[in-house]
Amino acid sequence: MSESRDSPYPELKKSHTMAHTGRPWTDHKPPSSAPVWAAIEGLARYHVLLAALELDLFDTIGSTGPVDAPRLARITGTSAPHLRSLLDAVVALGLLEQIGGLYGLNDTARRYLVSDGPATMADLVAVAPGPHDNWGDLAETVRRGGPARPIEDDPVAFYVPLAEGTFTTMARCAARADLRIRYSALHRPRVLDLGAGGAPWAIAVLNANPGATAVINDLPGVLEVARRKVTDHGLGARVEYLPGDFHTVPLAPGSFDIVVLGHICRTEGAEGARHLIGRAHHALREGGTVIVADYFVDPEHKSNPHAVLMGTTMMAATRRGLTFTYGQFAEWLREAGFESLRLIEPIGFQQQFVATRPRTGHEPEGGR
Repeated sequence: MSESRDSPYPELKKSHTMAHTGRPWTDHKPPSSAPVWAAIEGLARYHVLLAALELDLFDTIGSTGPVDAPRLARITGTSAPHLRSLLDAVVALGLLEQIGGLYGLNDTARRYLVSDGPATMADLVAVAPGPHDNWGDLAETVRRGGPARPIEDDPVAFYVPLAEGTFTTMARCAARADLRIRYSALHRPRVLDLGAGGAPWAIAVLNANPGATAVINDLPGVLEVARRKVTDHGLGARVEYLPGDFHTVPLAPGSFDIVVLGHICRTEGAEGARHLIGRAHHALREGGTVIVADYFVDPEHKSNPHAVLMGTTMMAATRRGLTFTYGQFAEWLREAGFESLRLIEPIGFQQQFVATRPRTGHEPEGGR
């Protein structure tokens, strides 16, 4: 097969079949088109999962047990042949199992896609990519240097569902982090959770340490998510709420034992991230700990694709957002005055820098 007749379909190219080039012919292995098809199919894969969640398929199958497409169509009020096509696609993605015409939950669906799963991501899927329309405008965003519809135009509308959708994962991560940080062993620690969303970090510390108290900050509308979560955990008596922009809200110097910057630095650009780290240092007591949770990019920007693509998501959705390298965050932490930097990963793909404000024998003066 000549180069001009090379098949564009990955199924026919998995073995990199030989092609003949030149005169006299020489054998040549053309590259597979699979990476191109993987990118093309990415849109379909996402919308297959999104539709399955919108139709409540995972929860419904969880209630009925293994079920055939016609019965599931009657329950969900959908077209049976169209539903069968969608179900087969979900099976192809490895998110359901299908045996003898019956569709059932697999372990992945039970854990991540039913609404009450132990690590559910069901509410996260719709909001994780940011505003969907911004992706169709990505080329123009790159040309103009920013999105036409940044989430900063209506942050509460975006961050409320995001805070709800990320809470389960972040709460698991924050609770597991105690194995490395040992906040449960501190004496009556005071925690500041900046840009807290649903406040999973503050809640984890309060649950683990009966003497702990917390100040939880976010925009007024988003802060209502934190209030609900704190109330659900019965922790309201040990919490103060601090509404406002995390860059400008007043912070008493040297007042906290732990300051959490949980997945907020990447929305703010390099200068904004450095400013937040500086504010954390100023708010901490000597010997206090900052926790910076984010998605960190490797130095070559290619071996951690999740963090790299998260950076593109930030670029597509925000005015200043990007992801940054491990080295940049380490430099900013040291520049602010932190020491004893550690990088921990309590659960997969969830990493945090942990660093200490050194003891110098005196507390800071003034405000930042």
